[in-house]
Amino acid sequence: MPTHSETRTLPYNPQQMYDLVADVGRYPEFLPWTAAARVRKVTPRDDGAEVMEADLVISFKVFRERFGSRVVLWPDEKRIETEYLDGPFKHMKSEWRFEDAPEGCKVHFHVDFAFRNRLLQSAAEMFFFEAMKRIVRAFEARAQELYG
Repeated sequence: MPTHSETRTLPYNPQQMYDLVADVGRYPEFLPWTAAARVRKVTPRDDGAEVMEADLVISFKVFRERFGSRVVLWPDEKRIETEYLDGPFKHMKSEWRFEDAPEGCKVHFHVDFAFRNRLLQSAAEMFFFEAMKRIVRAFEARAQELYG
């Protein structure tokens, strides 16, 4: 099962990067292979977190899959955790963390997933690391576009 972790330092503040990643509904505007996004609901929790349920449609060549996820937003900690709900995965978890750095913000990203379908899993493994780097670069480019 592929996993990827990456830490980047970007010239933006943690709040800006947190807001960008938390705005799931805008992913189709800039995120590779994201054909559609829909936020089903957002529910505040007593511990200060918000729980978002969202659907993404991923489209790559002949593959087009919808999957649902639970996104836990931790605004005070500038952390976002995503857990798979339904769709083509056996499992999928990701985490974003944003912390102050002298140059702006350290962005920590980790993802771990596996597809149910062997064909999809094989295809994903062939381009996984490059795809993850493209996704992180897409968030970086979006930050540049929004924040200068």
